[in-house]
Amino acid sequence: MNSGKIRVHIENARRKADVYHVTAERWDAACARHRTLAKRLRATTIGWDGDIIEEALKSADAVIGVPARRDDLAGRAPRLRWLHATTAGVDGFLPLDWLPRDVVFTNNRGAHGAKAEQYMRMALTMLHTRMPEMIGNQRAHLWQRLFSPSIAGRTALVVGLGDLGEAAARAARQLGLKVIGVRRTARKSRLADVVHPVTHLDRLLPAADFVVLAVPLTPETKNLLSRERLDLLKPTAGIINIARAPVADYEALAGRLRGGKLAGAVLDVVDPEPLPADSPLWDVPNLVITPHVSCDDSEHYVDISLDLWFENLARFLQGRPLRRRVDPRRGY
Repeated sequence: MNSGKIRVHIENARRKADVYHVTAERWDAACARHRTLAKRLRATTIGWDGDIIEEALKSADAVIGVPARRDDLAGRAPRLRWLHATTAGVDGFLPLDWLPRDVVFTNNRGAHGAKAEQYMRMALTMLHTRMPEMIGNQRAHLWQRLFSPSIAGRTALVVGLGDLGEAAARAARQLGLKVIGVRRTARKSRLADVVHPVTHLDRLLPAADFVVLAVPLTPETKNLLSRERLDLLKPTAGIINIARAPVADYEALAGRLRGGKLAGAVLDVVDPEPLPADSPLWDVPNLVITPHVSCDDSEHYVDISLDLWFENLARFLQGRPLRRRVDPRRGY
């Protein structure tokens, strides 16, 4: 990148919660935290639901927020070199055949770890102390004393060791759990006692006290926790999904919970979202549903996100490879 200033456009969607909105105030605060880098920017435009995007794209070198309309992006944005998604998951933008070949696409990996770790400590402890069952008993006005042993020494099988998976592993280790990691390869992780490739998943599931799903949604991970794999779990096991709903067979999961063949589950993701009021999932016993809130800091999500973006801006201006680059072949 040359020494000239670059123009940035920020695209927001009002349908999203304001936790994700990059407002002028939040942008100005980020520029104040990164004054030297901010001096390399020309006037930044901030749009909402495509209101000014066509004009902004004509001169934008970088865009924060993926436009709703993505056809002919090369023609509509001739100067564009960098597009940044303000989410970690990019499955909603796949396939990436709309992305111009010379545009780098980055995502928000790294913005979710701290909050996800706190959520995971809560979810693991809830399942171990049989809290979903106690909540059901409370609704039924049933007094039943449900005791539980110490959680220390139990086994958490964490499927996916990216930002969210590492957060889950940190939480599990803090609680004294043994952590078995699963990912595409058996590359070691300092947060897991052992790491296996995903091809070993079937033989790992029977030993798990908790199964944590923390993988991106790709063709390879869709239905990863299938009906057949759910049948490999012991009836005292619990499941936590902070990934995407299609990663697991929810119909089969609900059936196992209704039949007492699983101890409980905490799901932060469903399909569709919002979950319809008439969905049978609402009434599944020993199931806790949280409305996709596990990983996003309500006060600082945008601050964290923009700090990561400015970190990459330094690399962009220096002509260095950007971090958190999305691989079109893998889909994350």
